[in-house]
Amino acid sequence: MKHVRAIGIGIFIWIIGVSLYTFSFYIPILENPELQANIFLSIGVVPLVWFGSKLYYRKNNTTKGYWLGLVFFLIAAVLDALVTVPLFIEPYGGSYYSFFTAIGFWLIGMEFVITVTCYWYVEVYGKKETVNS
Repeated sequence: MKHVRAIGIGIFIWIIGVSLYTFSFYIPILENPELQANIFLSIGVVPLVWFGSKLYYRKNNTTKGYWLGLVFFLIAAVLDALVTVPLFIEPYGGSYYSFFTAIGFWLIGMEFVITVTCYWYVEVYGKKETVNS
């Protein structure tokens, strides 16, 4: 695994994800802005992580998608702990505990891992099997 590359792409994914989440508060569609922001993020994570996977595997890396998905999610979780919670959650009465025990956080984490794993099976593993046949 190319660690620096994976971390850099993970940071990129996190920045765009936080931007999507924050931007969604400026478009009033639902009465509950928190729910709306989580829906925006959940929908936006899939193409964003797919694109990040494409960037990572562009250099013919063969790291299994599951591991890369875990790295992307770990990077997002660390940045959430260092930036998101202190700047966006705690000032509004939230806490680290409420943020990291929310089901939405873990569902989005599963989206990270599943999306990268699917990308790996479709674009990396599938192509490798086709070439070897």
